[in-house]
Amino acid sequence: MNDPSTPALAPYHAARAGTSVEPSDVSDRHLHGTTSPRADRIPWAAMAGIIATVTVFAVAQGLTYPLLSFILERQGTTSGLIGLSAAMTPLGFILSAPFIPALSRRVGGARLAILCSSLAALTLMTIAWAQDVWAWMPLRFLLGVFANPLYVISETWLISITPAPRRGRIMGLYSSVVSGGFAIGPLSLWLTGTESWPPFVIGIAAFLLCGLIVFAVLPRLPDMPGEGEATSVGRFSALAPLLLFAVFTAAAFEQILLSLFAVYGAALGSAEERIASLITCFIAGNAVLQILLGRLAERFGSTRMMLFCVLACLASCLLLPSAFNSWLIWPLLFVWGGVSFGIYTLSLIQLGERFTGQALIAGNAAFALVWGIGGIVGSPATGLAMQLIGHQGLPLSLGLLSCVLAALLLARRWRG
Repeated sequence: MNDPSTPALAPYHAARAGTSVEPSDVSDRHLHGTTSPRADRIPWAAMAGIIATVTVFAVAQGLTYPLLSFILERQGTTSGLIGLSAAMTPLGFILSAPFIPALSRRVGGARLAILCSSLAALTLMTIAWAQDVWAWMPLRFLLGVFANPLYVISETWLISITPAPRRGRIMGLYSSVVSGGFAIGPLSLWLTGTESWPPFVIGIAAFLLCGLIVFAVLPRLPDMPGEGEATSVGRFSALAPLLLFAVFTAAAFEQILLSLFAVYGAALGSAEERIASLITCFIAGNAVLQILLGRLAERFGSTRMMLFCVLACLASCLLLPSAFNSWLIWPLLFVWGGVSFGIYTLSLIQLGERFTGQALIAGNAAFALVWGIGGIVGSPATGLAMQLIGHQGLPLSLGLLSCVLAALLLARRWRG
């Protein structure tokens, strides 16, 4: 009989118990060759279906945010009310996350994904029909509730079927493609405009296509992980608080830069066209650099690469004021976009290294919850800082967040 204390089997027994294993232990197992050649084979058909599903969903999500904001602005809605309306979707993420592990066990991952895709399409259809800010509040909340399980289930599937030695590049590919999907959403408004039904039809069709893709690859999809003790989001939070803080940081960075960089640039006298181009550069770095960061994580370890990304974010915060009006701002924002979202990519890699089974589902649900919190908390807190101390409150807030995460990562390394 296998001895549970054997180092090569420690990650397995830890996962079965619903506990975690340090990334270094997992790396050592791979280096000592305990992973079989068959485990290195990549199920490309299932993987392509999963990534395509989330990418199409990201297109629909990326479309709805600017579309609804444009419509509300045209109706003369105040900026505060527009912001409150937009916050309903991440609020749906937050409040639905704790229920996803139990729902996936009862309903099944594929059924839940198809159901949520259909309900999201129906919700967006109702939004298009209502055209009223107060009716949109609960509807946008429901959109977040229905979107969240699809992300959690898809990421759980992807981590489950990805061979450990190639986890870095696959999760990097996933992050890059999904980021591209979010970018395509707003770009599609150039083709359809923001009037009447055409832009909504694209979003509704994208939501329905998600369900069709899941149905098409259903025979190749893995079962939702069922081994190990049932783990709640709250219990997972106690197992991996630092990992969740890293996700919070990545979410806050993205939301703060996308929502407040225009305010920062305007305070420095930059034209709207230049600010928009700089934000596009940031998003491009977000999408392009994830595969490279994933490959580097395979070579140097995900923990080291996460620390590198955090320190690079801190350096970007320090360089932003002096570089803003020079050509250096372009490569700076490109790299900044990549390393800030890279924190999330590396968090996914570490989640797959440390957890399996039902703890993995709970971990992905906890990621979604914390991402929603980061999105809601980050922008208002930084906006208040900018109101109190001026436009430099943006790099100062992001720099403080980077310092805290870097200090926590270094403390964990020193503890061994």
